[in-house]
Amino acid sequence: MIIDSIQNAKKYFSIHPLFEKAFQYLKEQDLIALEVGKADVADGLKIIISDAPGKTAEASLSKFECHNENIDIQVCVKGHETIGWKPREKCMIPNGEYNSEKDVQFFKDQPDMFFQLTDGQFAIFYPSDVHAPMIGNENENIKKIVFKVKI
Repeated sequence: MIIDSIQNAKKYFSIHPLFEKAFQYLKEQDLIALEVGKADVADGLKIIISDAPGKTAEASLSKFECHNENIDIQVCVKGHETIGWKPREKCMIPNGEYNSEKDVQFFKDQPDMFFQLTDGQFAIFYPSDVHAPMIGNENENIKKIVFKVKI
C-alpha cells in the first residue's frame, strides 16, 4: 500500500506503466466537476467516480475487500475518508468465495489499522492489501475516484 498526495504522484510512475496515465488523467480534469459513473481511460485502466455519504465502519467492513487482477488507485477528491487496511496474508476469515467476474474477495477479519484521506490524497492498494473504504460522516459526502489498473 502507498499513501501520498497527488502532487507527489510522479514518484510512482515507474511502478506500473499505467500509473502515469492515471495521474495524467487527474491532472487534465476538473475533478470536482467529474460526473459520477464508470469509464475506460485506456486499455487496462478503468475509472469509477463516486460522490456519496460516508459509511459506518461496520457497513464498510461488511465488504472488507481485495482484488487479484487489479491494483486500486483510490483518490479522495473532496471530503474526509477513513479506510481500514490489513495485509492479505493476515486475513484468515473469507467472506464467501473469490468472484472472478468482479475481481473481488471479501474477508470478515478486522483491519490492523485505519487511516484518513482528504482532498488531493490517494492510496494505492495491491492484491496484497485488504481494504475497507468510504468510512466517514453519514452527513458529509465523499467524492472519490478509483482507478482499476490491470496487473
